Amino acid sequence: MNALLIFCLLAVLMLTGMPVSISLGLTVLSFLFFLTQVPVEAVALKLFTGIENFEIMAIPFFILAGNFLTHGGVARRMLRFASTMVGHFYGGLGLSGVVACALFAAVSGSSPATVVAIGSILLPAMVKGGFPPRFGAGVITTSGALGILIPPSIVMVMYSVSTNTSVGALFIAGVVPGLVLATMLGLTTWYLARKNDYPRQPKATWSERLTAFRESIWGLLLIVIVMGGIYSGMFTPTEAAAVSAVWAFIAAVFIYKDLRLKDVPRVLLASANMSAMLLYIITNAVLFSFLMTHENIPQMMADAMIGTGVGTIGFLVIANVLLLVAGNFMEPSSIVLILAPILFPIAIKLGIDPVHFGILMVVNMEIGMCHPPVGLNLYVASGITKMGITELTVAVWPWLVTMLVFLALVTYWPPLSIWLPRLLGVM
Repeated sequence: MNALLIFCLLAVLMLTGMPVSISLGLTVLSFLFFLTQVPVEAVALKLFTGIENFEIMAIPFFILAGNFLTHGGVARRMLRFASTMVGHFYGGLGLSGVVACALFAAVSGSSPATVVAIGSILLPAMVKGGFPPRFGAGVITTSGALGILIPPSIVMVMYSVSTNTSVGALFIAGVVPGLVLATMLGLTTWYLARKNDYPRQPKATWSERLTAFRESIWGLLLIVIVMGGIYSGMFTPTEAAAVSAVWAFIAAVFIYKDLRLKDVPRVLLASANMSAMLLYIITNAVLFSFLMTHENIPQMMADAMIGTGVGTIGFLVIANVLLLVAGNFMEPSSIVLILAPILFPIAIKLGIDPVHFGILMVVNMEIGMCHPPVGLNLYVASGITKMGITELTVAVWPWLVTMLVFLALVTYWPPLSIWLPRLLGVM
């Protein structure tokens, strides 16, 4: 009964148009103050201790690194390098976009940042090169979602905070699925381009490829620094985030010189605004998780679901449907922070690996960012392409179907997610 009351109150507040973070906070405070005997001091204490998590510090650093790279010309150089490698295939510019998004995802940790950085350069070039605007919009909207699957990933950090799962293991686990999804999106792009006979670029010489690689190497080094540092034990994921922010600053300001020192305060302010917004959501989500635990709701739901005999396969179907539906109304950070504490105990009781379940949740978040009404990538791409959300929704459907097929693969073939972490001994 309490669980129903909590979720109904949360739903009513969200339906009024109130931000998710405030809805969470009001739900918790209203329930605790009027229907329980929990003292105010306990709420205040949980509010502060809940965010005293070392991994949370990685979020503002990854946001800062992504903003430096977005404004520092790294995306343009990565796109040029990708174009020299795959531009001669059917739909070469589109394939270049998929590869460039995968590369930029490996240094930014953010899906919208990937869409902005690559899309603002690629889409005008594709239209100029003779591609239909819808084709370019479909490529960049869905490929940009790789930003939260290929490590480093801010969403993975949030899942780690919610479930106490190793961030390092999650980062390593995202590598193979990220590469597989990038390949599947690339094949979809190639098939559609070949079917419609879209333009191809002249094949680049090895000299041109080497030149493009040299220009982009300072940005690509960030991948080696972050993943190599974490795997070698040189530093933790949080320390890797700090190092990536410093390296991104050096690359953007002193190596590429595309970002002037006088522009740095603007980048810092934008990063601080985004970090504050996410930390506010985290704070309220921590309170919501405290309420759920206090009322013993996750445990009761786990026992009830196991008692029905649904089993692992049935639970994974239910979890995917729930996460996809939630993607219609909330952005990824809120979904992970609200649903992970509820679904995670059930998954553990059913013997599902926590790292595998984390990757499953991230893939669901990717798909949610690419479909209406709250698909962040759709809104970002709309701002770049000047296309309506309805038109963009039609444009992305071939790649969206590909992502749903990939979701089924990740869901029911756990080795895709956990093979590499186990091989490297991080789980």
